[in-house]
Amino acid sequence: MKLELKELTTKEQMLAQYAVMLHLYSNFTYEKYDAYLTEMIPHNYKQIAVFEGDVCVGLSGLWSGTKLWSGKYLEIDNFIVHPDHRKKGIGKIMTDYVDAVARETGCTMIVLDAFTGNFTAHRFYYNQGYAPKGFHFLKIINEDGLS
Repeated sequence: MKLELKELTTKEQMLAQYAVMLHLYSNFTYEKYDAYLTEMIPHNYKQIAVFEGDVCVGLSGLWSGTKLWSGKYLEIDNFIVHPDHRKKGIGKIMTDYVDAVARETGCTMIVLDAFTGNFTAHRFYYNQGYAPKGFHFLKIINEDGLS
């Protein structure tokens, strides 16, 4: 079946893909997803999704911003390929699209975070031309708020 990438720009479109988000955050509630999207969308957040027919098989958030050290950048956020659909090129479809958007919008770079123990993701990102530049440090203030 043909794979099709679509931009999701409304909260309703994003909420409709809630089940895919659970593959990354199994305890993520629909209510929390809804509340977070309400905060995120006005701040340059959108999603891209790959569909096989009517089924969403890949999903990623995108943010754009500007930092003093990098200028304009595009950030990949919560990159998910449905476990039953891996090894079909879905991740590459999404990263190729992100690359094109970054170039078209004058970004200097694409950034992302990958959990330190997610070696499968690390290998994928290396194969797509990404490399670590530094460490993303964090200090957890409220563990109950984490997804």
